Formats: sequence, structure tokens, C-alpha cells
Amino acid sequence: MVEEDVTLQSVKIYAPNDEGEKEITVLGNAYVPEPIKNITPADIISSISYFFNLLHGVGDTDDIDHLGNRRLRSVGELLQNQFRIGLSRMERVVRERMSIQDTNTITPQQLINIRPVIASMKEFFGSSQLSQFMDQTNPLAELTHKRRLSALGPGGLTRERAGFEVRDVHYSHYGRMCPIETPEGPNIGLINSLSSFAKVNRFGFIETPYRRVDPDSGKVTREFDYLTADEEDNYVVAQANARLDEDGSFIDNEVVARFRGENTVVNRERVDYMDVSPKQVVSAATACIPFLENDDSNRALMGANMQRQAVPLLQPEAPIVGTGMEHVNAKDSGAAVICKHEGIVEHVEARQVWVRRVTEIDGQEVRGDLDKYRLLKFIRSNQGTCYNQRPIVSLGDRVVKGEILADGPSMEKGELALGRNVLVGFMTWNGYNYEDAIIMSERLVKEDVYTSIHIEEYESESRDTKLGPEEITRDIPNVGEDALRNLDERGIIRVGAEVKDGDLLVGKVTPKGVTELTAEERLLHAIFGEKAREVRDTSLRVPHGGGGIILDVKVFNREDGDELPPGVNQLVRAYIVQKRKISEGDKMAGRHGNKGVISRILPEEDMPFLPDGTPVDIMLNPLGVPSRMNIGQVLELHLGMAARYLGIYVASPVFDGAREEDVWSTIQEAGMARDAKTVLYDGRTGEPFDNRVSVGVMYMIKLAHMVDDKLHARSTGPYSLVTQQPLGGKAQFGGQRFGEMEVWALEAYGAAYTLQEILTVKSDDVIGRVKTYEAIVKGENVPEPGVPESFKVLMKELQSLGMDVKILSGDEKEIDMRDFDDEEELQHAETLTVAPETEDMDSEKVGMKE
Repeated sequence: MVEEDVTLQSVKIYAPNDEGEKEITVLGNAYVPEPIKNITPADIISSISYFFNLLHGVGDTDDIDHLGNRRLRSVGELLQNQFRIGLSRMERVVRERMSIQDTNTITPQQLINIRPVIASMKEFFGSSQLSQFMDQTNPLAELTHKRRLSALGPGGLTRERAGFEVRDVHYSHYGRMCPIETPEGPNIGLINSLSSFAKVNRFGFIETPYRRVDPDSGKVTREFDYLTADEEDNYVVAQANARLDEDGSFIDNEVVARFRGENTVVNRERVDYMDVSPKQVVSAATACIPFLENDDSNRALMGANMQRQAVPLLQPEAPIVGTGMEHVNAKDSGAAVICKHEGIVEHVEARQVWVRRVTEIDGQEVRGDLDKYRLLKFIRSNQGTCYNQRPIVSLGDRVVKGEILADGPSMEKGELALGRNVLVGFMTWNGYNYEDAIIMSERLVKEDVYTSIHIEEYESESRDTKLGPEEITRDIPNVGEDALRNLDERGIIRVGAEVKDGDLLVGKVTPKGVTELTAEERLLHAIFGEKAREVRDTSLRVPHGGGGIILDVKVFNREDGDELPPGVNQLVRAYIVQKRKISEGDKMAGRHGNKGVISRILPEEDMPFLPDGTPVDIMLNPLGVPSRMNIGQVLELHLGMAARYLGIYVASPVFDGAREEDVWSTIQEAGMARDAKTVLYDGRTGEPFDNRVSVGVMYMIKLAHMVDDKLHARSTGPYSLVTQQPLGGKAQFGGQRFGEMEVWALEAYGAAYTLQEILTVKSDDVIGRVKTYEAIVKGENVPEPGVPESFKVLMKELQSLGMDVKILSGDEKEIDMRDFDDEEELQHAETLTVAPETEDMDSEKVGMKE
């Protein structure tokens, strides 16, 4: 029996089962008036009772994926955990020292070593999976990154272990986590985005707001409550678009509502709460997609993700068809300059805005302090895009607190402007828009419509080596005066210089080991009495595709008191700015996941044109619409055209915007054709096309995947040390991999000599490749290929396993591999190879550079 002081309540429940109804007794602890923090025997007994009743179908088992059972660990908590680890390490050291040393003479300074605490904090910020480099591609990327929720990281899941259930959308995500915005690929569903109105409470649970319904009058009030997922399970919630009359009562008797994840139709008297807004389901980025309700969710996911990859343009333009969230996102992103206090603008220039504070006291305006806002000009963002702020207020303007004073990147007049409004036609043209390719008018190139600015940072450091310190200098061996024309007396490039691939940025020499002098050098040494400088050129040069204009140069010296890593005496950073026009191979997209690569840029006169002579800007393939089911782009196209004719901007909020009939009525108002299509004329012949075409205004963005960053070519370059094969990838200046299956293709084709060349002189026949290179340079015939290094490596590996591996000739005589190593040639090959300068390569990949 239970002790006397335990109050238990027993409730009888009739549970239906196979034999009819069955009476079940449920034990539960009675309501406890004073808050008891500890577990009482009554709790344990009622838990056991609950468990037994589950077997009879009474009660629910907990759902591990329900947001009532998942909480967020914020930065503070993660830091607290790291700090606790550091303190426990420090405590151990203190205890050890106290046990060893005399406690009477020891001081706290000798006892306590704070290094473990500092190390644990540095470890968190430096190498934790959750300490990330901010995505600064554009303001939306910045905002989304700050609102990201991750199930990965220390104490979380791993990609491999996470099953399907964890990644799936759960009904408790409603209004808390966006069901659409998540990465494609291995992290799908593990990395999410906070919904528009969601907030995190002090316990780490996500809450979402609901409008309260007065239980007595049944009216929807103006007050709202933030509910967690398990609180919401106790209420019936109506949708945001339920029809209300003037005083907030439901018009319809039956209302569509949710209860514990089930959508039902309930009587209006049973409703407890109502959604705040139709867009409370989705995240900030998803809320920027107009006609989201007409798009398939897979494509909407791509649309939301690709908006984050939009490159800030030189001349941004806010969308004609927006959702009304553009201003909110731009303001909250932190990229704009926001007014802190009401006042009057006293001074405006490119780099700063001054606002004189104005306050109202007893109906009189009193002028106060002067606020000075500094603007960032042409700063390099983390992703190499240009971060530039432009004032949008004028002298004498009256501004209020919270108003935007200056646009950031990808902003126009305080609105998010990721791309441009362009005239788009859905039609094919000579097969150039096959497979989602995009055909573009040359006007967009000439008028810098899709031109963006990119800033890249290059650095060179002079270190102390075993043979002496490196030196940053203008005096570089074997470099002509012409190559040094843009360097100053220190050997550093001047600001404003235009540089091309391979040009010098920072002249630097590294001491070489003392070698045997040649006769000429000995003679020089005898005449001038100085040792010929034994240095080699390790200057910083512009890499392939990195040419542009020098924007800024920063020099850090140890002597000037700058903090530099150990062993580094001087550090030089050069910033090169590039103006990139749009070109073939660049990736573009709309907001509905309709992405493509530019395949052809046509002259303006060849583009199809409207009856009034306006050529279209972009041609998209109509086959990209039906199978993808992103019809939102077609509605945007038509509404955009009508809005341009009427000279208006349209906001169509997510799930609450323009319906199909609204679009058609706007088209009619604009005086367009009833099917919104138009006759197009061929720019080359002037003849009309057979069928009428859908032409309209669509918002298209240029993505960060640009062909200039991907284009790469190699003749000779660095080789892997072990296999002597070329490295791979653009970062290592590597070659193209010719793998097993590619070899089969050439074998099947019978291209024997091509295959032999690829596997020897183009790869790891060390002597052969040097001889071939020389033969090509001198214009002689290419010599026979030799033995590839991979064969020697295989032989050595087999010998290392204890096998007796020999190479036999046709007449069964043993061949010594060393006979193939032409000593003179090998020495020549070695003089051509030096270790590469790149430090971020894997140790295995670091090899010789020819």
C-alpha cells in the first residue's frame, strides 16, 4: 500500500476493445497546490499506471521527433559547456599541484593555470562544427545563416546515423521550423531554418504566436500567446484565413482547424486560438517567393536555397512582383544602416550620414545630439563579393527611429533586391535552351544589368627559414624591369595598378642552400669580393583568372608591433577587385527553383521582339515548367507584365496573395490579351513565329556559381610525391583525372597511342614527361614513353609484402629497373621540380612542381 501522505486519484475509464468495452482504473497523483520540485512516490505510481494503461490503448507514447521533446542549445549554453570542461581541467591541475607542493608557502598565482580554460574556448570558436564562417554572399544569406537550426554537431546527430524519421517534416514544426528551407543532399532535414514569427523561450523550446479567441464571446481578440509544441497540442487552432466579421467573430459556423496534427472541420465555438498569419509556417527566405502556393515544394526548396546564392549586382532592382517581406528581410539582415533616433539629416556623403536628434518636449521640438553613421565602402565579404553601402536619404529629410538611412549590398531603396526584372519569353530557339539552358540578349551585358563586383584577397608572408630570413624586396633574380614596373621601392604592388594573370604582387626571395659555385660565379666572387646571392624567387603572383585592379594593400610588420604568427616577420595582403559581366556558362535562376546555365548570348537584333519592337531579354524553355510543377513562375511572368504596363509594384504574400482570378483581372486591366500571350517576331527574318508566346516580366538572379571561378587549364604543374602523378582540382592547379572507366573507353575505341601517352608522359613517367616537354618546346619528334612511376611503386609495395618480384625480358633475363633511370635526365628533371608554395594541401598531395 501507499503511504498516508501520498494523495492518489483513481479514475475509471471505459476503453473499447475486441470484446466490447472494458473498465480500466487509472491512478494519478492529485493536483498539488504548492510547487514541488522533487519526484514524489505518487509520481512514480502514476507513471507505472500510465505505462500499464498504454497496453490497453489508453494514453499516448511519446514521439521523439515532436518539438515538445526537442530543444535548442543556444550559443550561451554551448559556451557554458566548453567553459565547464576548461574549468574541470584547470581544477585537476590545481589539485595535483596542491598535493605535490607545500600548501603554506604556495600562492594562488603558482597554483592556478588558466591556459586550459582559454584553450577550450579557443577550441570551440576555432574548430567546433557549430562555429561557422558567416555566409555573407548577400543580406538574405546573412539573415538565414543567423536563423539556422542544426541537428548536427557535438552532442547531436551524425549524417550517417540520422534516419528518415528525424529528417521528415513533423506536424509540430508548424510555425516553428520551415518545412521547405533545408539543404538538398546528405544534410536534408538535419539543418533547418526558424519560421518567420517563431522565437525560442528560455528553456530552449521553440514557440509560435497564436491569436487568442475569447472563450465567452467566441471573438478573435487582438492579443496573442506564444505556445510551445506541447502546449499547442491541448488547443484547437483555426487557420489564419478563416473569415471574420468586423468585430472579430467567425462568419462561418464550421471552421477548418487543427488539433494534434489532424486537420478537421469544427464548430466555431470549439476554437481556442487562431493563426497569426499565413506565412508563419515558412522561413524568411521562403517568404520571399511569390505564388509559393502554386509551386511544388521540391522546387520551392531550391528557390529558397538559391536566393541565398545570389551575387550582389552593380545596379540592383527590387522585384516588381514581391511578397511584402523584402523590406523586413533587408532591415533585419544587418546589412543596411538603420536610424537609431528620430531626427533631421544634416549631412550626407558617400562615407557618412549625420542625423541631428529631434525630441518633442511639451509640444516644442528640441534639437539634441548629432548622430554620425559611418558607411562601409567596397569591403570584401567572406565570400569575396563586394560589401558596399549607399545613402538613400537627402539633406534636410526628417527620419524616424528604425528607418533605413543607407542601402547595403543587394538592396534598393530599403528593399531586398537580389536580381533584376527582365523581359522573359517561354520559347525554344534553335535548340540553344535545351535542358534548362538560358538564351540571353546582349543588352544585359552591354548595359551592365547583371554585372557584379568581386574582391579577392591574396597574402604573402616572409618567414624565418633554417637558411636565414625570407626578404620582401624589389630585387628579384632573373626578373626584368618591365615585370617590376608596378612595384614600389619595397617590392609591393601599388594601389590602382591593373594586373593580369602571372603578374607580380609581392616580390620575395628565399635563401637557398650553399651550393658549389660555377667558374663564372667564382670569378665574380674574386673580382667583387661578395658572395653571389644564393636566393630563389618565391614572389606572390596573380593566379590564373585572378587579374583585376589593386583595390588596397595592407602591410603588417613585427617591428611595428603587429601581432603575427610565430616565425613570420612581415605579412602583406593585396586586394584585387574584378568587374564581372555576365557570360556564357554563368548560372542564373528565378525564385521558383527554375535554374539554368547561360548557353548563348545573342545580339539584340537577333532576339525575338514584341509587336512594338521591344526585344525580349531572356528565352526560357517551356519544357522546364510542366514536369517541375512550379507554375508560380508563369503567374509571376503574367502579373509582372501587367504590373509593368500599369506602372505599379505588386506584393503577393505567401499563401495569402493574388489568386489566379486576381492575376487575370490585372491582365485585363492592363489591356493585355485574354490568354496573356503575344505574337513574337523573329529578330533574324522579321517573320512572326507560328504560335503566340507567353512573354512577361520575371525576376531573375545571377548565382555565385560563375564560369570565371570554374574555368581551369594545366600544362605542367605540381605532382604528388609518392605516385608522381599530377594533383587534382583547381585549388592545387591539378589535372583532369583519367580513371579506370575512361581507360576502358579508349581501349574499346582502340586508341592505343593516345592511351599510352595519357598513362605515361602525361602522368607519371618522370623522365619521359621532361623529354616530351623539351621535344615540344624545341619542335622535335616526341620520344618513346618510358616506365611509369606507378609501376615502380606497385613493385616496391609487393616487395615490401615480402614477395620476390622480378621483371623478366622476353628471353627470361632479369631487368634492373635502375637501368631505366637515366642519371643525367633525372638530375635535369629534379632541377625543374620544386615543392609548391601552397600550405593548405594534404600532406600526401604536397609534391613537386615542375
